[in-house]
Amino acid sequence: MYTLDTNAIIYGFKRDPGAVNAIREIFAKSVPVYISTISELELFAYPDLSATETELIEEVLKTSSIIPVDSRIARIAGSLRRKYRIKSLDAAIAATALMTGSILLTRNIKDFRKVPNLQLRKI
Repeated sequence: MYTLDTNAIIYGFKRDPGAVNAIREIFAKSVPVYISTISELELFAYPDLSATETELIEEVLKTSSIIPVDSRIARIAGSLRRKYRIKSLDAAIAATALMTGSILLTRNIKDFRKVPNLQLRKI
């Protein structure tokens, strides 16, 4: 099980070899793939988003389980932000991975490595 960080998806769109290979490998395994609604927000807020990129985002979202920021995730994220001083949006994405028991696929390991019990995989 994996949670995709926003940057994993963006680097996949940019055809970064590490991101593309990791994402292909994950989807080939037919394991659950989660995306936080925070990542959905960040993807659609991307500057100069083209129609093609919008379609690619829609395809990724269709093949993943979108996890909303509910009260449980908000509380976990708040605790992570307070204890480890990570950014609110990163805390929500980390909380999503913790709640789903999944590995967070990210390019920015340093943003998340302070969080104990958070499984990370770097692209």
